[in-house]
Amino acid sequence: MSTNNRSNNNSLPFLLTGIPGLEALHMWISIPFCFMYIMTLLGNSMVLLAVRLDKSLHEPMYYFISMLAVIDLIFSTAVVPKMLGVFWLDSRKIGFEACFIQMFFIHTFTAVESGVLLAMSFDRYIAICNPLRYTTTLTSSRTIQIGLLSLARGAGVMTPLMCLLTSLPYCRTRVIPHSYCEHMAVVELACADPSVSNLYSLIVATLLVGTDSVFITFSYGMILRSVMRLPSQEARLKALRTCGSHVSIILLFYVGGLLSMYLQMFSFSLAPHVQVLVADFYLTVPPMLNPLIYGIKMKQIQEGIFKLLGKLAGLSISQA
Repeated sequence: MSTNNRSNNNSLPFLLTGIPGLEALHMWISIPFCFMYIMTLLGNSMVLLAVRLDKSLHEPMYYFISMLAVIDLIFSTAVVPKMLGVFWLDSRKIGFEACFIQMFFIHTFTAVESGVLLAMSFDRYIAICNPLRYTTTLTSSRTIQIGLLSLARGAGVMTPLMCLLTSLPYCRTRVIPHSYCEHMAVVELACADPSVSNLYSLIVATLLVGTDSVFITFSYGMILRSVMRLPSQEARLKALRTCGSHVSIILLFYVGGLLSMYLQMFSFSLAPHVQVLVADFYLTVPPMLNPLIYGIKMKQIQEGIFKLLGKLAGLSISQA
């Protein structure tokens, strides 16, 4: 294929199908996704405001929670509005550049979230296993540096992948059998050998997820060992409750991500709409549940949100 033809083809938009085979039910399917997006916006915004306004929450652990809230907001906003546009307005067209920008945001902030979860496990390890060194080891500036490093790592490893994918010629059908620009679904539309990009993405995913999960497992293994040595049962329960919310989020993130990835790579004789729905729920359910898990598991976040709601209620009454 000539360079001009390749360039012309790659300027054409893609078409998203939504949920393959369930197009007639798109309006009904959109209801839970719309609800989850609203809850994601409200829940994560409340967490951010609570941490911002309550000075007692100006600690590294809550800064990491705020980073997760920002990631969840970006993550959801990169996917759900366009998804709802497909469901509600049959707005299936997505530009070539917009498709890969969406893909970049999804994969980059997946990597960033993995890095922040690793940082949270390190935070809990220092707080429980070396409490006397906590304030000197994890300062506010160092916490921000860790967040920026996670962002740089995610963007750094995903930029070459996007360059590889956008350089491929897409001369087949432009229809993506998905609700968003899912990596494997888009690659299948290329009319050139995508083995280099596939190998790169496999290596990056294995190294990132594998390395982070190994260190997270090690950190919580050391934490559990230290907690079991505490003399007071009340102290043990308090430490376990604090770590429980983190472990819940970690399991939700990694188990959901692995399930979604393997279902995209291997069909397991499942109907296409099942694979797409699993992938859609992976991108929408964890961002909604994360702030709920904080609110249920962490008393300090609960109190911060209640203080914020009290201030908002008092402000509205005074204005009335």
